[in-house]
Amino acid sequence: MQNELDEFPLTGRFLMGRLRHAMSEREKEILESSITEVKDFDKNHRLVSRGEKCDHSTMLIEGFAIRTIIENGRRYVVGIQVPGDFIDLHAFALKRLDHDLVTLGRAKVGYVPHSRLQDLMNSEPHLSRLFWFSTLLDAAIHRQWVLKLGQLKAYRRVAHMLAEIWYRLEMVGLSHPDGFRTPLTQVDLADMCGTTAIHMNRALRALSREGVADFRRGNVTVRDRKSLEEHGDFNPTYLYGQGDLYIGEELTRD
Repeated sequence: MQNELDEFPLTGRFLMGRLRHAMSEREKEILESSITEVKDFDKNHRLVSRGEKCDHSTMLIEGFAIRTIIENGRRYVVGIQVPGDFIDLHAFALKRLDHDLVTLGRAKVGYVPHSRLQDLMNSEPHLSRLFWFSTLLDAAIHRQWVLKLGQLKAYRRVAHMLAEIWYRLEMVGLSHPDGFRTPLTQVDLADMCGTTAIHMNRALRALSREGVADFRRGNVTVRDRKSLEEHGDFNPTYLYGQGDLYIGEELTRD
């Protein structure tokens, strides 16, 4: 993994996500060279505003980003992105997003012009298919969020979110054996789970009291991973990394 990150410092996490085995060395080089600009942010920064016309798509190289919608004066977090995510690839087709895309704390992003993506669509159909897979995976995650928000109580919703983030970070080599570190706050978690900061504080205290997980200033320490996943009714199958939806050779060029 480290060798690949050394060779592809801008897109290595994207490859680690699930697509390393599906891409040829030539395709990896094409993807790396498609990033024409890199920017670093040392605090929250709005990458894309709702309704803003987009002429590029963004690779999240380091840090975290969230998708937010403001409605009736309240913020809702409708998605979270981790390093290696091609976070607004669907903006290539839509041109304008229906939500804001915001970094959390320190982050590094790389920009791929839509003109470059159009060239790749025309000349690299297999690489284009892999981009499509990445976008559809975002949709699978969104469906699962909708399902769990309807099924679970607040303390179980946050357990699901923490289990998912841990799994996604694990896939790109950024987790720890007993948890992970994020810039998320209790307010962020509340806005992700459709509850208030007060209720989120109670939910997190319940998880801690039951010996499942502790959340302190963004640092998540999991004392019992199986229990965390059971509390959150978390089954990682929808992330296409294991189980009956596992992506093996299906995305490899014929």
